[in-house]
Amino acid sequence: MSAALPNMKGNRLAWIDYARGIAIILVLYRHIFEGISRSGVEAAQYSWLEHANIIFYSFRMPLFFILSGVFIAKSLAKRGVKSLIINKVNILLYPYLLWSVIQITLQMLLGKYVNANRSWIDYGYVILFPRMIDQFWYLYALFNVTVIYILTREKLHFKVWHQLIIGSILYVFSDYVSVKRIDLGFIYDICHFYLFFAIGELVADKILDSSKYPLYSSWKLFACLLPFFAIGQYYFLYSNLAMKDNLFVEQHQPLLFAIIALVGCAFMINISFLLQRYDSFKLLRVAGFHSLYIYVSHVLVASAVRMVLVKVFGLTWLPALLLICLCFAIVIPILLYKFAMRIGAWWLYSLERPVQLKTVRTN
Repeated sequence: MSAALPNMKGNRLAWIDYARGIAIILVLYRHIFEGISRSGVEAAQYSWLEHANIIFYSFRMPLFFILSGVFIAKSLAKRGVKSLIINKVNILLYPYLLWSVIQITLQMLLGKYVNANRSWIDYGYVILFPRMIDQFWYLYALFNVTVIYILTREKLHFKVWHQLIIGSILYVFSDYVSVKRIDLGFIYDICHFYLFFAIGELVADKILDSSKYPLYSSWKLFACLLPFFAIGQYYFLYSNLAMKDNLFVEQHQPLLFAIIALVGCAFMINISFLLQRYDSFKLLRVAGFHSLYIYVSHVLVASAVRMVLVKVFGLTWLPALLLICLCFAIVIPILLYKFAMRIGAWWLYSLERPVQLKTVRTN
């Protein structure tokens, strides 16, 4: 395992990689579960897997945005406005555009074998309606939120409390348009997640204060958060089930959803600090370190593995399909990324040449 961790040493914060690892696995779980369900595999008898799918939905994406917001001040101090925006174009917008086109193209070519029904119009959705392009909307949303946040922070001199007010207004507005079935395309995601990004900056000084790490990694904090987490998830699950709408709480009870999401994020961060404290489950940290590379290709990998298992081996037992596809969707994208770096195909993931490759080329 040590061979897989060479770039994760130094000044990297282990808890961040653990938190991202948790979040990316929960994202994969949802995408893979729904892909299997849409493929015609019998899922009705595995209600517990669907319940887990609903529960995980309550906090995983807010967690990603909070984690990104935590480092916005440090990133600006290090790079400045122009350089940081260019960096976000290179590492967020570019892979979003590239991998969206790759996935749409492959889905069109393999239309008989995949769940997605693609046409040429889907290329236009990449910019305007990113949620039409499966999982990729997150990268576009994070890019847009980050750039707007940078500009309002640095050019309009908005303080954190300004951002929180703006984020709260946008958040409520996003729920209003959801309830009214108004599709704002990419604008919706900016409105819905801007608040969580601002919360990330709000807590940054505290959460990055190493003197408080013993508190964040304490079992006492775990015991305090656990009942609130359990109650929130119980309510989220059974309210959504009762209304037969997985988005009911998020759309119709925005304040309650925000509280449930924030408690879930706090609990996951506490678990991440515990994992850092005991230096445990390093595979999870590896997944977090490679979360971007996993994110862009996991649907393609999971779909290919699912087709082989179902059509070639006749495997239709949902728990086994889910577990196998999940494992492959983590491991294969990491191996693909490492292979791309080895052959100099770094441009598959970013417009910025990796530092280690720059050093090799210079020497």
